[in-house]
Amino acid sequence: MNKVPMTIVGADQLRKELDYLKFEKRPKIAEAIGEARELGDLKENAEYHAAREEQGLCEARVRDLEGKLSNAQIIDVTKMQNTGRIIFGTTVTILNIDTDVETTYRIVGDDEANIKENLLSVSSPIARGLIGKNVDDEVTISTPGGMTEYEITAVEYI
Repeated sequence: MNKVPMTIVGADQLRKELDYLKFEKRPKIAEAIGEARELGDLKENAEYHAAREEQGLCEARVRDLEGKLSNAQIIDVTKMQNTGRIIFGTTVTILNIDTDVETTYRIVGDDEANIKENLLSVSSPIARGLIGKNVDDEVTISTPGGMTEYEITAVEYI
């Protein structure tokens, strides 16, 4: 299987979710199934069927998280020398040349991405256009609004 790049923070978040599912949610679901069984006929027992469906969804998510964590390639950019080059995990400040708006993004794995928190997926068009570039480079990136020119003003390995 292919290794999936992930930051330390992203891996920790997935581990926390996995622990919650295994050690808190699973027992609650098992208890709900037990209580629903006590209500009688399972064929027409909506509580039982709902609990079993929730159990299936929980187990699927557990398998998904375990798979992602087992294939994770955890990258810690804080231990790398800052060369000014944009790589996975770096924090990048870019200036939109047309609008003079400056934005800072951190390039993270797909599971960590959250544009509202300026966490940009490594597979997004903007991140793909920035990877490998250096401070003070100008890049043209295809965005939903069309081609946009950016100047890279800062690259931090934090």
